[in-house]
Amino acid sequence: MIQITPRMRILLAVTTVDFRKGIDGLAGICKTVLKEDPFSGCLFVFRNKRGTSLKLLIYDGQGFWICQKRLSKGKFRWWPKEGPLYPLAAHKLQTLLWNGNPDSAPVLWKPLQ
Repeated sequence: MIQITPRMRILLAVTTVDFRKGIDGLAGICKTVLKEDPFSGCLFVFRNKRGTSLKLLIYDGQGFWICQKRLSKGKFRWWPKEGPLYPLAAHKLQTLLWNGNPDSAPVLWKPLQ
């Protein structure tokens, strides 16, 4: 099971991805395109070109988890426009997964300084 915690580092890949890619393909994108270590324990979020599906990739110390959400109707309305990566807090990821706007999600906790 993937447990999303407030201290987890979550990165959205802004550029869309070919969803025929599996774990190895997405880990390769993390390493070569995003310049991030896929074995770091960071949760990576990818979106398909049509905007109807998200894939999450994370390494838990023993192996990779991959998870996909495909909407039955419509598209994900919100997605960042700039940069190769967009950092996201855990509660904002929850909002995104329910097809909401993470920028309008209330702040549920204050990060430690």
